[in-house]
Amino acid sequence: MRKEALDGVGLSALLGVTLLLAFNQVIVKITNQGLQPVFFAGARSALAVVFVWGWMVARGRAPRYTPGTLGAGLLMGTIFAAEFLCLFMALDLTTISRAAIIFYSMPVWMAIAAHFGLPGERITPIRALGLTAAFAGTAWAILDRSGGQGQGSLAGDLYALGGALGWAGTAFIARRPTMAKVGPEMQLLWMVAVSAPILLLAAPAFGPLIREVEPMHWVWLVFQASVVVAGGFITWLWLLGRYPAATVASFSFLTPIFSLILGWAFMGETLSPAILGAAMLVAAGIILINRR
Repeated sequence: MRKEALDGVGLSALLGVTLLLAFNQVIVKITNQGLQPVFFAGARSALAVVFVWGWMVARGRAPRYTPGTLGAGLLMGTIFAAEFLCLFMALDLTTISRAAIIFYSMPVWMAIAAHFGLPGERITPIRALGLTAAFAGTAWAILDRSGGQGQGSLAGDLYALGGALGWAGTAFIARRPTMAKVGPEMQLLWMVAVSAPILLLAAPAFGPLIREVEPMHWVWLVFQASVVVAGGFITWLWLLGRYPAATVASFSFLTPIFSLILGWAFMGETLSPAILGAAMLVAAGIILINRR
C-alpha cells in the first residue's frame, strides 16, 4: 500500500539499506585483495542472476520477456557493467571515503539528464543550488591531492566518477517508458544478466583473476550477490514504490557519510578537513536536488 509519509518501518528499512550500501564498499575493498575487481564484479552479477530469479519466482512473478525491451535491456545491462567495473576498480585504487563521495554525486548527473529527457523533471532554482553544491563537493574531492594516510589515486577517483555516470545512466533508462513498464525486479534481472558475461570477458584485461584469495573472500562474494544485490537493491526499489520517491532518495546522502565513518573505522583511512568538507557539500546537494 502506497504511503504519503515515512513511518517507523520505512525509516528503519531506509537506515538499514543505507548502512548496508555503505558497508558494501568496505566489503568490496577487502575482497579486492583476493579477487581481481572486474572478475569480482562479474562473478557477483552471475551469482545475482540466480538470487534475483529465485526471488521473482518465489514472489509469483516469474521473469517474462516484454516485447520491445530487448534493445533497452541490453543497453541498461551494458551501462550497469561499466558502472560496476568503474566502482570496483575505484575501490581498488582509491580510498573508500573518496570513492563514496564521488560515486554518490550520481544525483547531479541524473538531474541533468532528467532535465532534458524526462517529463516533469526540470531543474528548479533550488535544485540548481543543490547541483552546484554537489558538483563543487565532487570536484573538491577529486582535485584535493593533499597527503595523508590512505591517500587515493587520481585514476581511482576518475573511475569513481565513471561509476557515478554509469549509475545515472541506468537510472535514466529505468525511468524511460520502455523499461519503466517491466518493473524494478525485471530491470535488475536485465542488469545482472547482461553485465555478468561482459564483466567476466573483460576481466582478463585487468590482470590475474585470483590474487591472495582466502575463504572469507568467497563468503563476501556470495554475500554481495545475495544480500547486497538481491536483498538491498530490491528493498530500495520496494521503498521507492511504497513511500514518496523524493523522501527515499534524499536519504542517499547518508551513504557517503556512513562510508567515511566505516572507512575510518575498518580501514584506518584519514578523514582530512578537505574530505569532510567535500562530503558535506555532496550531502547538502543531494538533499536540495531531491526537494520538491
